[in-house]
Amino acid sequence: MGEEVALTAFFTALTIVILAEMGDKTQLLGMAFATRYPWRTVMWGVFAATILNHLFAVIVGSYITLFIPLQYVQIAAAGSFIIFGLWTIRGDKLQDEDRDTGRSPFWTVTIAFFIAEMGDKTQLATVALAARFANEMIPVWLGTTAGMMIANAIGILIGVVLGKKIPERLVKWFAALVFICFGVYGLYEYLPRELLTTPFILGGIAVIFLSIFFIAPKRDDKLP
Repeated sequence: MGEEVALTAFFTALTIVILAEMGDKTQLLGMAFATRYPWRTVMWGVFAATILNHLFAVIVGSYITLFIPLQYVQIAAAGSFIIFGLWTIRGDKLQDEDRDTGRSPFWTVTIAFFIAEMGDKTQLATVALAARFANEMIPVWLGTTAGMMIANAIGILIGVVLGKKIPERLVKWFAALVFICFGVYGLYEYLPRELLTTPFILGGIAVIFLSIFFIAPKRDDKLP
């Protein structure tokens, strides 16, 4: 049973972080570095930054349940997945200050990636996953780290080796809808039954659709 839970935590973390990282600022950062530095250097820098950053995130997520009841944490985590989905639809832009730090290639990538990941949705997703699987800190850490490496490897392959991109709009909408579905399912599972009335459910659906309508980039917006 313990191994089954650990595997579930690992593969859930792996999937969620891959989806969260698609089109994310840190993936764009990795693509930008890969145009100037050897791809192996970029991958090692991303790996080092991710290990440290996500270790911090899983520790925070694992111990937060000591201060807040688990059900409330699970509800907040489910709500955060909906927010991550909306965030994914809106997209990130790579800012100029993220492009260079004036150091050796490895440390340039590591430091810039670590800073860019602080407060990013993949880090926040890691905190939420660690709270959800409170007793499986190591599988969550390994899963989120592996997810980051896979997503950034895909980004580097697309941006450098192939020299072209798949439609970003399609990737973002797919990832966003999966996030929102995870969040809606989590709220349905953990919210008190007395709250799950028809008006509440319909109102929640309406809020999500309105949020998508107002957040989604319009045709005139510049997609990252």
